[in-house]
Amino acid sequence: MKSLLLILSNPRYFGPAWVFASLNILFGTWAIYIPTVKENLDIDKSQLGLAIFFLSLGVFTVFPIAARIINRVGVGRATTFGVFLICLAGLLPLMAPNLYTLMGALFLMGATHGFTDISMNTLVTELEKEDRKKFMSAAHGFFSLGGVLAGLGSFLIGPLDNPPLHMLIAVLLVLGVNLFFMKRYYAVKAAPVEKEPFSLKLFKPLLLLGLVSFMSMGSEGAIVDWSGLYLKEISIAPEALWGAGFLGFQVTMTLGRFLGDGISEKLGSVKMVALGASIAIAGHLLVLTTQTNLAIMGFALSGLGFSVMVPELFRIGGNVKGVESSQGVSFIAGMGYMGFLVAPPVLGFVAKSTSLIICFIILLCCAFLVLGATFVMNRSRG
Repeated sequence: MKSLLLILSNPRYFGPAWVFASLNILFGTWAIYIPTVKENLDIDKSQLGLAIFFLSLGVFTVFPIAARIINRVGVGRATTFGVFLICLAGLLPLMAPNLYTLMGALFLMGATHGFTDISMNTLVTELEKEDRKKFMSAAHGFFSLGGVLAGLGSFLIGPLDNPPLHMLIAVLLVLGVNLFFMKRYYAVKAAPVEKEPFSLKLFKPLLLLGLVSFMSMGSEGAIVDWSGLYLKEISIAPEALWGAGFLGFQVTMTLGRFLGDGISEKLGSVKMVALGASIAIAGHLLVLTTQTNLAIMGFALSGLGFSVMVPELFRIGGNVKGVESSQGVSFIAGMGYMGFLVAPPVLGFVAKSTSLIICFIILLCCAFLVLGATFVMNRSRG
């Protein structure tokens, strides 16, 4: 909780943390209106899926160029520009009059989301280096908190009965707070790095971190998408408990991120990833018992384990020798998003061919692979 208190007591750190919350407030507000958009535009599930694909396409399109832009304009300014751009782009999808404009709007939302994601993680990395303070994990906790705030905003759906107005309220909230705090980080620039020529030796640690990010965020995405169905079909849980696994996962994810920085100061980043993987393994084993209460506990335990992995991976990637922090963060973010988006449909295909139990056995194996990767990281750092 030390890092959470640091954020809440110092505007220099609250500003970047609020950018994390801002992204999920805007994305979550869009997400709760997906069924409404489908109905209003009279499109089917496949057309909706195609439109959402353009959201992902926007994210991946910006990753190769984000680091170059961030280094050119400065990480503080890039984060500021990202906030304005995502606020503008966030208004577009809920005003789209047809499928094609929806696809274009979601592409822009994805691109601005991806750019802001990389810049804000790079900003926190640079502030940690400059101030010798750790708050990356707590900043990611604010991202989870943003999702909670977006969820609470769902209570406005009925009284407002106006999706664009609802998004405008979310944008004004996000922008109003950011305008007050962005002056605290606007001038921050990445510390100069003595870059080395590209070599396999230089790329290897990033590749390993990227693979760990792919498996970690892929597992997160799979649990978010499939936990409810697992409890319904495998654990034969009553309807009232179908969402309990997702809720437990999100609550412990948020809590773990607020606690993670203090533990990381004592253990170090690599050991934190190992600890997170070990906790996730225990969680998966409980899920695989298929007993309802144990499975719900397992999802919650998995959330606690995964909560610390990605923030630590960004922290490690932003400090790889000979690599600019923005480039390290961009690569790890790209691999992570790829896992988050690819894993759920792939596991859906596996579930259709076999069963959901096999899917969670695969996730268990991934957690063991992440744990094994930490031993390689330790050797390469030693």
